[in-house]
Amino acid sequence: MTNKIRVLVIDDSALVRQILTQGLNMDPAIEVVGSAADPYIARDKILQLKPDVLTLDVEMPKMDGIEFLRRLMPQYPLPVVMVSSLTQKGKQITLDALDAGAVDFVTKPTSNVAQSLSTMILALCEKVKIASRANVSRWKKDRETIKKEIPAAKREFLANSTDKVIAIGASTGGTEAIKKVITLYPADMPGVVIVQHMPSGFTRMFAERLNQLCAMEVKEAETGDRVRQGLILVAPGGKHLRVKRSGGTYQVLCQEGEKVNGHCPSVDVMMESVAREVGPNAVGIMLTGMGGDGANGMLEMRKAGARNIAQDEESSVVFGMPKVAYEKGGAERLVPLDQIANVTFQLLTELGK
Repeated sequence: MTNKIRVLVIDDSALVRQILTQGLNMDPAIEVVGSAADPYIARDKILQLKPDVLTLDVEMPKMDGIEFLRRLMPQYPLPVVMVSSLTQKGKQITLDALDAGAVDFVTKPTSNVAQSLSTMILALCEKVKIASRANVSRWKKDRETIKKEIPAAKREFLANSTDKVIAIGASTGGTEAIKKVITLYPADMPGVVIVQHMPSGFTRMFAERLNQLCAMEVKEAETGDRVRQGLILVAPGGKHLRVKRSGGTYQVLCQEGEKVNGHCPSVDVMMESVAREVGPNAVGIMLTGMGGDGANGMLEMRKAGARNIAQDEESSVVFGMPKVAYEKGGAERLVPLDQIANVTFQLLTELGK
């Protein structure tokens, strides 16, 4: 029998601690080994109980979850799943937590509590299992400084790149990976479309944060937006993003729909549309994430003449989506995260040759 995943629940509410503990313990693969009302108690219990995964409330007295993560991860990196509220402040803190090292998050119920609570517990169990396999060792290293300047030699191809499209897919660990890649793109980079598995309400804030960091403009995609040089479009949570040719330009179509591979937006849906509409003028990038969403779409892109890469195992938080994309033949090679931007430049110069 395999060992159960040992979980420490951290929340200032005794009721929430009880609900999460009971819910997680119902999964035969999980055992809650303890709980803590605040980060100070949690710190001692981490050393005492040696959990595999933490669940962490985003808003707590004494020390909020973000400050706790920033202190914890460099010293004692552990996979963390945040339990978030859907308030504006809760969303903001959740994105801060992902920046600070959290692997993923679930949201607390706001209506129809009984049914929503059951759904949340199921999601939390699944994300705890994913988190238990996440690679968080890099947080022991000094965090890399984001560089924004691109050597002139890397920029030569950009003048005639308006008809090219870069398609990026990501899931668990993707918010940080996406940031590390696109903050290295110059302002006149070809148009970029991104699917990051994230629920409605978070993607707009995620795009706004990226817009403050990037030389390119970043926005949450809306139907009719043109995929153009200097613009990054992030698929809205709860809607599939498709790229459509319109005359000599490309536009996006954002529509609600059934989940594909368990996700809406789905990387497969986006990449299949890029294969169909953009073909050999596209570059595909698969970043860290659980499962295989995007692998089929990336393979279709490759068959249509696109050039594709995937993040390597060592730099991935979860080596699922990149692994499947590579094994199915959609991704030509595996690339460390810190080299993906430069490889993107290289592939763009090779398109059509």
